[in-house]
Amino acid sequence: MGEKRVLITGVAGFIGSHLAEKFLKNGYKVIGIDNMITGSSENLKILLKNEDFEFIHHDISKPITFNKKIDYVLHFASPASPVDYTNYPIQTLKVGALGTYICLGISLAHKATFVLASTSEVYGDPEIHPQPETYWGHVNPVGPRGVYDESKRYAEAISMAYHRVHKIDVKIARIFNTYGERMRHNDGRVVPNFIIQALTNKPITVYGDGSQTRSFCYVSDLVNGIYKLTFSKLTGPVNLGNPKEISILEFAKLIIKLTESKSKIVFKPLPQ
Repeated sequence: MGEKRVLITGVAGFIGSHLAEKFLKNGYKVIGIDNMITGSSENLKILLKNEDFEFIHHDISKPITFNKKIDYVLHFASPASPVDYTNYPIQTLKVGALGTYICLGISLAHKATFVLASTSEVYGDPEIHPQPETYWGHVNPVGPRGVYDESKRYAEAISMAYHRVHKIDVKIARIFNTYGERMRHNDGRVVPNFIIQALTNKPITVYGDGSQTRSFCYVSDLVNGIYKLTFSKLTGPVNLGNPKEISILEFAKLIIKLTESKSKIVFKPLPQ
């Protein structure tokens, strides 16, 4: 393989940092971009040990150009947890809209493959289970969660428009719940929430009646899936995650059992 270069936005994040490691281990040069509003400097320290990694501190919702040839653009920048997109709603919308537009422009200029980190949240509160890629979703566009859901739905739409008009090689990864090393303990997602609550014997918070289901995929499995998708002949959205679902209430009970916690389960209204 000749020298190939990968651009990864959101490189200091949970998934982005693992993805950068994957490409570096497979002999690629990696340019990583992050504005660090939710990224981790500890994740960067791991990557900066590799001489084939270059970091640029930059907000991808603002223009940037590259003189070096880019072969693959992986757009993984975005606040992704409920805590983050609640704290940064406008930044979430901008990175989904402007950031995706800029990354597609880079892909067009360099004739690079474009990989979008989308999300199962494009399905909103789904009315069918499990959700096939053909399902259009059930989303509240004006609720607090809408900033994340709709930013990703728009990102998918503009990506497919660039594919149809400019013939860019586009891959869309609809990522389901992922867990593993480098998750922030306080990022508001269900796995760290339940584990921290259980380990500290605090009440475990379940929203709604707990009957809603989730699937949990280990981060290395997800990264392997994204890596394979990047080099596949597939175009358009692909669900990536663990196909086995579990209800949130069952999951809470499992965490209590595994941690031998004294925590009790408390129920709160579902967020809109």
